[in-house]
Amino acid sequence: MSALFEPITLRNLTIPNRVWMSPMCQYSAAHDGPDAGVPHDWHLTHLASRAVGGVGLAMVEITAVRPEGRITPGDLGLWNDRQRDAFRVITAMLESHGVVPGIQIGHAGRKASTRAPWEDKGSPLRPDEGGWQTVGPSAVPFGSFPTPTELSRDEIAQVVADFRAAAQRALDAGFKVIEVHGAHGYLIHSFLSPHSNQRTDEYGGSFENRTRFALEVVDAVREVWPAELPVLFRVSATDWLSENEADEREGWTGEDTVRLAKELQAHGVDLLDTSSGGIAPDARIPVGPGYQTPFATRVRERVGLPVGTVGLVTRPEQAEEIIASGQADVVLLGRELLRDPYWPRRAALALDGDAGWPNQYAWAI
Repeated sequence: MSALFEPITLRNLTIPNRVWMSPMCQYSAAHDGPDAGVPHDWHLTHLASRAVGGVGLAMVEITAVRPEGRITPGDLGLWNDRQRDAFRVITAMLESHGVVPGIQIGHAGRKASTRAPWEDKGSPLRPDEGGWQTVGPSAVPFGSFPTPTELSRDEIAQVVADFRAAAQRALDAGFKVIEVHGAHGYLIHSFLSPHSNQRTDEYGGSFENRTRFALEVVDAVREVWPAELPVLFRVSATDWLSENEADEREGWTGEDTVRLAKELQAHGVDLLDTSSGGIAPDARIPVGPGYQTPFATRVRERVGLPVGTVGLVTRPEQAEEIIASGQADVVLLGRELLRDPYWPRRAALALDGDAGWPNQYAWAI
């Protein structure tokens, strides 16, 4: 059997293969009113297409834990019960296709309140356009974005509570896997990185202080997430700034990720979803096939925590090699699944496996 199509078990949950759908924002929910943040037919079709395509786990896009945590007004949310109830249709659909339903929850922090990427390249919204005040660990803007308000200790505690409440709603909606978004310059990542965190209290300065918020969020999620089901954490394994400890522009590094992975594992995280970048618009990122996989491998080898890799994994043979050689435990596909929802089925054929086409399609293929 192809290594890529072997099941993987995390806690008591078995996922049928190692090809997972990465969370990909659709920016397509209603912007305001009672349907703000509620998934609808677009989201159902988007996820159903990849489910029929054969992924083992489908991860719903970053879903905001509070309205101000949305990247754009069109983001999904889990801050109320109407949103929770709408997600039940999606989880039931995914499970009907034998796909494990997962969801990523997060807060956009200082990168919130923007347009969709196809609208003026995702630039910030002005207040008269429906924009809102953003927040962060410090009053440090992302590039030319508006300056965020520094969160107080009480406000930090409220955001942690928002993550807990969103996790409970995700569970009630039928999700079996939850992922905390700690990457790409959003709120948790901006606490982790010294590039954006200039606090002098217990949430800033040392590594232990900068990771405090992330671990508090994980603990809050674990409080309500069943012990038999897995919690994932997405990390930016490096800020792609400087790995030189003496450099004042130093951001989060690969070694920081190894240290964090050990802490996350101790706090109940079951797999590290390893991405990179997003904290600084001027970071130089050497993009290429599988360019983020070495960061995942480092964590797997030095910590023993299962890892997922994402980023320009496009060929079946490439994905098979990553899994078979022990570089990662799963591959998460993003844009490649937008281009070809049936990539997993085609990959199985390419790797001399059983593509497992649904009966409705198999007779004609």
